[in-house]
Formats: sequence, C-alpha cells, structure tokens
Amino acid sequence: MIKVQSALAAAAVAGLLAAAPAATAALTGVSGETVLAPTPLSAADTALTLLLPAVLGYALGSIPFGLLLTRFAGLGDIRSIGSGNIGATNVLRTGHKGLAALTLLLDALKGVVAVLAGSAVGARFGLAVDGGLIAGLAAFIGHIFPVWLGFKGGKGVATYIGVMGALAWPGAAIFCAVWIAAAVLTRYSSASALAASLVAPLALFVLGYVPEALLSLLMTVLLLWKHEANIRRLIRGEEPRIGAKV
Repeated sequence: MIKVQSALAAAAVAGLLAAAPAATAALTGVSGETVLAPTPLSAADTALTLLLPAVLGYALGSIPFGLLLTRFAGLGDIRSIGSGNIGATNVLRTGHKGLAALTLLLDALKGVVAVLAGSAVGARFGLAVDGGLIAGLAAFIGHIFPVWLGFKGGKGVATYIGVMGALAWPGAAIFCAVWIAAAVLTRYSSASALAASLVAPLALFVLGYVPEALLSLLMTVLLLWKHEANIRRLIRGEEPRIGAKV
C-alpha cells in the first residue's frame, strides 16, 4: 500500500512538472508579457490616457446650454438678463420654467456624459476611475470657464450634480436633498447651492468615497469662489429669491 501511495505521489509530481511549461505558456503572451502582470504604460500612453478625458470633459462642459436655449427661444442673450449668468436659475428669471428645467437637465447631463466618456477612455488602459475623475473635473471647469464665452460661464451647480451622479450617486442625492431643503426654507438658490456643496464632500468622505470626496471638495472651492458676489449680497440682504426677476 505504501508503495502504491509513493508511486501515485511520484506520478503526480511528474505530471505537475510536465504541465508547468504549458501553464507558463498559457499565462504568457506572444511577446512574453505575463497575463497576470500587464506591462506598465509608457509615459506617452499615460499622458494621452489622462489628457484625452480632460479634453473631452472640458469640451462637453463648455457647451453653454442656457445661452443656446434662450437664443433659440427668441429671448435674446441671457447674459443681458437678470444676474447675467447662463445657468438655470437665471433662465428661470425669464419666466420660462420649462426652459429653465431643460437648462438644468442638460447642464447636469453634460457632467454625466463627460464622466462616462472619460471612464471609457481610461478603461482601455486600466485607468477607468482616473479617467472619470479627470473628465468630471474638466467638465465642471469647462462650464464655469468656457473658452467660447471668454471664460465667463455659469456657477456650476447643475454640472456639479451631474458629475457626482456619475461618479458616486449618493453624493448627488445628498446634494439635491440639501439643496431642496435649503431652498424651501430660504427661497435662495445661491444659499441652497452653497449649503449643499459644503455637505456633499463631508458626506462622501463618511461613506468611503475618498477620491470622489476630494474631487467634490475641489469643485466646492471653485463653486464658492464663483458665488462670491452672491455671498456678499446674502450678507447685505440684497440677494434675489428664487423666481424673482432682477
């Protein structure tokens, strides 16, 4: 019996040794690259993988839907109305609620599409998360600093929501919930956006979305900066409420 067991063990070892070259060949590509350890990207490929999502994101984010929609509707240049902003809140001051809602939707969707496009590009090189984050930030920057309008764009609230919705939907949901609650209580769109943008990064950190929370924090800093004039008017009690014509 012992001899039989010894013979079986010897046969098993011999079989493993014989199969080792075949297993190695199966895990190795034509060029000798191991499947389990892909070859690192070159510096040029890495730069292209990170640059392309940025370009796509900025191009999408810089589309001024508020300006385009109001012009198509025959309302003239939205920049000469109300606060001069191209976002949904100022479009609402024209009295066209449907147009304002469409502006809000499209400004949010361009953030979503930018993140998805950036993730798709990054995924081809194993950098899907990085591509999505870069494209999302670029879309937000494109919205508030569009090259087509002399870098004078919107405040970024809707695009912020869209970017967060594509990257970490709980962050977008919390942002919207805080915005709605603050809007009901204060009737100030700017104050609602400021409150929501401050809560969103903290909530994402608590929920474990660290990269997304860092991006959210960066967008919050930019959003606060873009709302500087609104903050001053809020302090003076001169900020117009939601729906008011300026």
